[in-house]
Amino acid sequence: MRNGSSPEPLLKVRGLTAGYDAGSVLFGIDLDVGPAELIALVGANGAGKSTLLGVLSGLVRATSGTITLAGEDVTNARPEVFVRKGVAHVPQGRRLFGTMSVEKNLVLGAYLRRDREVGDDLARVLDRLPALKDKLSREAGTLSGGEQQMVAIGRGMMGRPKLLMVDELSLGLAPKVVDRLIDVVQQINREGMAMILVEQDVLVALDVANRAYVLENGRVALSGDATDVKDDPGVRRAYLGL
Repeated sequence: MRNGSSPEPLLKVRGLTAGYDAGSVLFGIDLDVGPAELIALVGANGAGKSTLLGVLSGLVRATSGTITLAGEDVTNARPEVFVRKGVAHVPQGRRLFGTMSVEKNLVLGAYLRRDREVGDDLARVLDRLPALKDKLSREAGTLSGGEQQMVAIGRGMMGRPKLLMVDELSLGLAPKVVDRLIDVVQQINREGMAMILVEQDVLVALDVANRAYVLENGRVALSGDATDVKDDPGVRRAYLGL
């Protein structure tokens, strides 16, 4: 326990540096996600948000720093290890198998599971995403953008993650569709799943999150309670146009 009362973070990132062949993108990132906490990760294009999620799911290697999940060091573990340990990543652009059915895309999220409750979990996912119930046999590529995002979120949920990371939930979607997806995200979070929500729509993200991190040029420029971050003059000026 921290300070005698606060639980240890589910995810703890310390001093994380990472990038690609062209050079580093992230510099000394510190980040915590508590159990059942909803974290907003915001910043401009190129700030390093998607790269950070890539490192936290094993897709991008860290060059320094540590990642601890539920007390276990998982720095530079393989993607399947992150999945087994309870991390699901909904990538930017959904990345569904467009010619496969919606049902098969959803069930793919449980590909590492060996239990007999996959069917029960599929039913629970569809209860959270009822718009997909009559589309299970359709090819995923024929769905609307919002429906495809629902499939991507549902696929992530099928792995029974402790932490669900969603990259650019609202990208290219109409406001009414975004509202529905935000309702889904909040419901999943209320049921106990920790989440990191990457969003270019800063106001949407800060309105639903418990805490927030603002990335600028690969560094954490600001972090704290989402309400405090939303009220920060620099954030209001740079991201909210106020």
